[in-house]
Amino acid sequence: MSPQVSAEICGGISATMNHSDFHIRLAESHDLESLVTFNLALAWETEGRQLNRPLLQAGVESILVDSAKGFYVVMEHLPTGKTIGQLLITFEWSDWRNAAFWWLQSVYVHKEWRRRGVFKQLYDYVLREGERRGNVAGIRLYVEQDNAVAQGVYAYVGLAAAPYKVFENDFVLPTRSSE
Repeated sequence: MSPQVSAEICGGISATMNHSDFHIRLAESHDLESLVTFNLALAWETEGRQLNRPLLQAGVESILVDSAKGFYVVMEHLPTGKTIGQLLITFEWSDWRNAAFWWLQSVYVHKEWRRRGVFKQLYDYVLREGERRGNVAGIRLYVEQDNAVAQGVYAYVGLAAAPYKVFENDFVLPTRSSE
């Protein structure tokens, strides 16, 4: 991917984004509504799925109260007090590495803030946090195979396609081929 194409896909901090106007932090219980709203939008935009809101809310609450399951990272636009981006980290233990992989999930940037470097800043925060905490083997994520824009963004920040395919037997949400 050429630098020009990468810059167009991912943005970067535009001249209109003043660093002092933004704050990245771990999500807290008061973020529940925006996390649920963003996850509903994410499922619809990327997979055409309409999630069960009460089930989703219980799942998000479960993570917010039990950090052993994972943690959300959010980016706030301080002048408006609005959350503009999120991602979820969950864990996969690797016996081969004696460390955990952090899985990026529920990545969402509000439409008005896309292509302005929000995801890059969230991802950089996660990298620093993994380094600070230690015992992190690496970062992984899965992405819809047809979502070329997201794949371009992930490549731009340094993630590479893994030589694995994901197989699943989902007991809660049917696979799209069986819907």
